[in-house]
Amino acid sequence: MMRQLLGEPDLLRTHPHFDSAPPTRLYSIERVEGVERSEEFRAVAAVAARRSAAARAAALRRRREVLVRIAAEPIEVPRLAPDRLAALAVEHRNRRDEERASCRPGHVVQPVTVDGVEPGALARWKVDYLRHRLTRYDEIRDELYGRTGRAAAEELLRHRVYAAISEAYPHLARECERQLRARGCGPPPG
Repeated sequence: MMRQLLGEPDLLRTHPHFDSAPPTRLYSIERVEGVERSEEFRAVAAVAARRSAAARAAALRRRREVLVRIAAEPIEVPRLAPDRLAALAVEHRNRRDEERASCRPGHVVQPVTVDGVEPGALARWKVDYLRHRLTRYDEIRDELYGRTGRAAAEELLRHRVYAAISEAYPHLARECERQLRARGCGPPPG
């Protein structure tokens, strides 16, 4: 609108914070106020307001659509024998620890066994294993990349996955709640 209504700037100055940025365009207050009183400005501003309202409505519609999709997504958590789940969770944790060492200089791999792990850590690893390996959590999150409503959809997905894990493994419900709180999740978005 500024270029359309005001044309060339009255003054060009070096950007105050970044020398490599394009010059800052400065306009005299009198010119700006004069244009703001014109019919042309009111017409252009009305078109911009309508366009902005339409864009907001479209974004809200896309947000609702992505939330409906996540709400309808089946979340299935396979039920494993307790010993099998513990072994797989520790194996998953050890594999991730090795991966961490390959991309973090100085990280020392510290493999653990089911017998040598503290119960709270084992519960955390079980929930992590179930969430990342036995559900479509990561795949669905990847599909949300760049979508309007992504943050709300991810939070809804997270709530649904933790609820499904809690239902399949009631002894892990407290850990699921702890992980949700640790991520700053409130009630599921609607």
